[in-house]
Amino acid sequence: MLATYPALAAWLDAVPHLRPLLVAAYILYLLWLTGWIMLQKREPVATLSWILSLAALPYLGLFIYYLLGPQKVKRQRLRRGRARSGMEHYSSVCPPDADCTELAKIAQATTGLAPTSATEVEWLVDGAATYRALLAAVATAQDHLHVEYYIFNPDHAGTALRDALVERARAGVRVRLLLDAVGSSAIRKRFLQPLLEAGGEVAWFHPRQLLKPFKRPWMNMRTHRKLVVIDGRVAFTGGINITDEEDESRRADAYRDLHMRLAGHVVRSLQLVFIEDWIYATGQPPERFAIAQLWPHDMPSRKDGRIDAQVLVSGPDSAWETIHRLQVAAIHEARERVWLVTPYFVPGEAARMALTSAALGGLDVRLLVPKMSDSWFVTQAARSYFDELLLAGVQIYEYGPRMLHTKAFIADRDVCIVGSANFDHRSFRLNFELSMMLVDADRVAALEAILAAEFDAAVQVRNDRKRSLWLHRVPEAFARLASPLL
Repeated sequence: MLATYPALAAWLDAVPHLRPLLVAAYILYLLWLTGWIMLQKREPVATLSWILSLAALPYLGLFIYYLLGPQKVKRQRLRRGRARSGMEHYSSVCPPDADCTELAKIAQATTGLAPTSATEVEWLVDGAATYRALLAAVATAQDHLHVEYYIFNPDHAGTALRDALVERARAGVRVRLLLDAVGSSAIRKRFLQPLLEAGGEVAWFHPRQLLKPFKRPWMNMRTHRKLVVIDGRVAFTGGINITDEEDESRRADAYRDLHMRLAGHVVRSLQLVFIEDWIYATGQPPERFAIAQLWPHDMPSRKDGRIDAQVLVSGPDSAWETIHRLQVAAIHEARERVWLVTPYFVPGEAARMALTSAALGGLDVRLLVPKMSDSWFVTQAARSYFDELLLAGVQIYEYGPRMLHTKAFIADRDVCIVGSANFDHRSFRLNFELSMMLVDADRVAALEAILAAEFDAAVQVRNDRKRSLWLHRVPEAFARLASPLL
């Protein structure tokens, strides 16, 4: 290469001891990079993958890892803020007289949120039904509206919700809108101006800070949560963002997805999740919130709800990987079946072992993934695990032609987990996620009917499928090799 630039080659040759200096600089780079990555204390495979990948990119690797590498967020000030405002009452421990299951105790120990209950849980399939229910509920707000989304696009769906929020803000309702700075990057200030002029508040989660070299930009750590809380009484959460890409009434290729509407004592915990995220993103003191309105005193108690519920939150601010841990624990506890639906399937060793052990033990273990997700790389990585799962007896189905975006999990006849978290490293470790665990035979039966129809519409993956070396096996192997970096 240097022969192409003789002047540059001559200048380099003239520098005394250049070769030893470059070797020494590269060794220092490797030592610094290795030490930095090792101190993150990730899985050995992921650590080695990062080191080997970035060793091939001298110095540039530091910048890449600075932007995209694993990062931790310390939320001690949020916990102090909760205590100062009296909000610790709403994440109290499991009541001494409650018959808390092991799963509920694990969830409480890793999230600080106590087991709770719901008086209503309504499954909402796809965007059209979700947006209708959401807009109807928003129109009833009298005191406050708390809205948090990963993707909020300025299209038909986004404009309809924005206008509904503007109408309520003009009526005196306190509107707080929290958006992820990367997922909702299509929004411009003029789109939000009507809401701001009406008295609403808007905040951005981890705004990009590339122009601030001494402050980490958090580009790889997003709030993937979808949450709306209305007057502290009704809440919506699940997997559906605010975008026409999830509205089948406007697009034939809209994502297939699942959401839920909840009422009852569980809304108290969901309210707390939003408040913590808002304080974290804005730095506002907890004293700015009217606590009595956030958690109304006439709300149903935990004993009033017949549906046992548990709010599951996870993110890089916790080392416990709560949603991942709960799913693996539920698989181990299952005695009859395990159904898993996810758009992104990149399991760790613990999850693979749990799924294959359940199938080898004779359980009805099913996995539903998209035939082709919106990420070719993740699709190939997921398929690289199929042989092992099929050999153990896991039934695998690929859904198409619409992109499957549902994140749902069923264990036996009475436990389900539904929310924003995919079954991959990014959701388990990097993103701020929110899922709901319900323990109720009726709600699980209703979810079973929805998922059974999805399985029926999908194509089952068979062991004897044709797979060429260059079109299938090599891309899958490459994607799997890099999967710890996802």
